[in-house]
Amino acid sequence: MPGANTHAAGSRRIKADLLLLLTAVVWGSAFVAQRVAAEDTGIFIFNGLRFLVGALVLLPFALRRQLPRTSRTPFKPLPSILLAGLLLFASGTLQQFGLRYTTAGNAGFITGLYVVFVPLFLALGGKQRLRLPVWLAALLAGLGLFMLSTGGQFRLARGDALELGGAFFFTFHVIWIDYLVGKLPVLPLAIGQYLVTALLSLTIGLALEPGIRQTIQAAWVPILYTGVLSIGLGYTLQVIGQQVAPPADASILLSMEAPFAAVFGWLLLQERLTPLQITGCGLMLAGMLIAQSAPYLTRKRTSH
Repeated sequence: MPGANTHAAGSRRIKADLLLLLTAVVWGSAFVAQRVAAEDTGIFIFNGLRFLVGALVLLPFALRRQLPRTSRTPFKPLPSILLAGLLLFASGTLQQFGLRYTTAGNAGFITGLYVVFVPLFLALGGKQRLRLPVWLAALLAGLGLFMLSTGGQFRLARGDALELGGAFFFTFHVIWIDYLVGKLPVLPLAIGQYLVTALLSLTIGLALEPGIRQTIQAAWVPILYTGVLSIGLGYTLQVIGQQVAPPADASILLSMEAPFAAVFGWLLLQERLTPLQITGCGLMLAGMLIAQSAPYLTRKRTSH
């Protein structure tokens, strides 16, 4: 029954898209918690603890499931999970450092630039054609970043530069996860990358920063909120959603974390943007949407 199969596929895609939108809401709100923690805690210990919490939250669910047999194809899961964890560690570290010097709203919009970077890097790697809308999206996003971060002056604010570096690493993380979701079960992949990130962060943090007790006392609420929701729930929903949703859908919906971060920063931290910065946010959001919706719409037209 082709009609029933089409309906079922459409239903699965809608559910996947809703999961990705929920992920964007969770991640957007988490920028507020991370911004609060960045002022009073060690970056590495805070990240290590919240990623460890995220892994522990998921561990009972993973233990209940029987893992499928390893594929006969030449694929090594441990190095692949290690690379995912390294990319997550790099992006998370730069993002948290940046939040010491910039607002939750700025961090959300700059991090969201990965939806422009993903098609750019895929094109540079020969994985897809670089279409004119992507160049337009990159131009709009770059101009928007200039207006948001510099206020029209020729300098890039320190915190925003760190967030931009984090966005680059998260770009590669999204690309790598999109490759792995067809080869590894969701929960072992999620838990594995969280544990890699937690181990690296805690090892560096214990060597360079004040002890774990001080960080827990100062930021136990942000640790639990970001560990349980942003990491345990959010990154896992990302992996689940990307199993069904096309990359275009996933990037568009996940990019909505940027306006959600700005809204939560305004509501909870009383963060303000100048009219020029608001215009920059609008240009960045337009670039994010154009970069992903244009290829998808082109595919729809050619399929009729």
